[in-house]
Amino acid sequence: MSVLTPIAVPPRPAVAPRVVAKAWIFAFLAANVVLATVFFALGDLSDDPLISAGRLAGIYAAQAMAVQLLLVARLPWLDRRLGMDRLTSWHRWTGFSLLWLLVAHVVLVVVGYSAVERTNAADELVHLANTTEGILRAIVAFVLILVVGAASARFARKRMAYETWHFVHLYTYAAVVLAFTHQIAVGQSFASHPAARAYWWTLWLGAGLAVLAGRVLLPLRRNLRHRLRVVAVVPESPDTVSVYMTGRDLDRLPARAGQFFLWRFLTRDRWWQANPFSLSAAPDGRTLRLTAKAVGSSSASLRSLPIGTRVFAEGPYGAFTTIHQQRPNALLIAGGVGITPIRALLEDVSGHVVLLYRVRTPADAVLLPELHALAKTRGAVVHVLSGPSDLHGPHGPMLGPAALHALVPDLGDRDVFVCGPPGMTSAVLRSLRELRVPGTQVHAERFSLAA
Repeated sequence: MSVLTPIAVPPRPAVAPRVVAKAWIFAFLAANVVLATVFFALGDLSDDPLISAGRLAGIYAAQAMAVQLLLVARLPWLDRRLGMDRLTSWHRWTGFSLLWLLVAHVVLVVVGYSAVERTNAADELVHLANTTEGILRAIVAFVLILVVGAASARFARKRMAYETWHFVHLYTYAAVVLAFTHQIAVGQSFASHPAARAYWWTLWLGAGLAVLAGRVLLPLRRNLRHRLRVVAVVPESPDTVSVYMTGRDLDRLPARAGQFFLWRFLTRDRWWQANPFSLSAAPDGRTLRLTAKAVGSSSASLRSLPIGTRVFAEGPYGAFTTIHQQRPNALLIAGGVGITPIRALLEDVSGHVVLLYRVRTPADAVLLPELHALAKTRGAVVHVLSGPSDLHGPHGPMLGPAALHALVPDLGDRDVFVCGPPGMTSAVLRSLRELRVPGTQVHAERFSLAA
């Protein structure tokens, strides 16, 4: 009679990968701020304090624009350690910081020059645009940033189709080119010293090459190598379907359980759409599988995918993997179709595992036979928690602090992986904070990005 044993715990790094990545980013930002400030101070400073302050704001705005490019470059080293959801959040806040720095740059410089020339601000702006090289390009770049910023505001983003928002966002690249040529033409710190010019060229070219490599060259290389195609489409429930894909040399694809791809199915009516879906099974070097719920026209049309359809996949993306596991055992918490990366993690996570699967009705628990089979194989425990969102059990809310502690008494000694709808994920994270589970042991993938 065989004895079921959990997966052994591999050696863990002394410092969490997430902490290492954050430290490198903050060190990079601090070093760049110091360098830019030094080059600004060594430049030809204006006698007017408003003009000097405006130029400094413009320098910091240029740095923020370069950082924006690095955050969206989808560099594998950063993405595996921080996750696209965290990088996207940082990108959003950096974007708003950039917007306000540009506003300060324009207002302070124009007001400063208008005070020196004794003209009104509007006339001075027109005069600068007509007489100074690069100013008109800067004005166009500023307007483009304003348009992108307005489209990224929450009230606008909720009312806009993703494809429309993405198209508007592409204008940022035009703004970057215009802003850089403006900096070359009139930037005092850019022209102040050969070292300053070398610094700015290195920063901007590095950011541009990072975007080119991460967003274009790497996806092209991987797709040319692996040549994915659909080999099976399997309904899992009335509104959920799994798509199986195979290709060449999939054992060389650096995908891990818990990650997701941006999938583009190359049919006549779908080739232009890229949708994020998590892997719903750990990669085995032969096939990849996604499982999706019909929450929109794109997901619903997966049922009709012809066998043999070519697939263009960008990724893998996401930090929702076992490289972040700190403790010997784990708790997996899934809600709805957030079960897809959790089901994959059940194959890969180390130690003893408890899985909590929150669904509205038992019929909504997709992939349940697979979950039970995996749990039996590796000695895991699966709890299906069904009922409406406001349903309370004997210990209060189903995923409240008391309920979690009752179901998993040793919760504080486990890593916790959470994936589900935003409301559920936020509620679970609040419960874990109340239970004082260390943040380094909590790993969450936002449903809107991951599944």
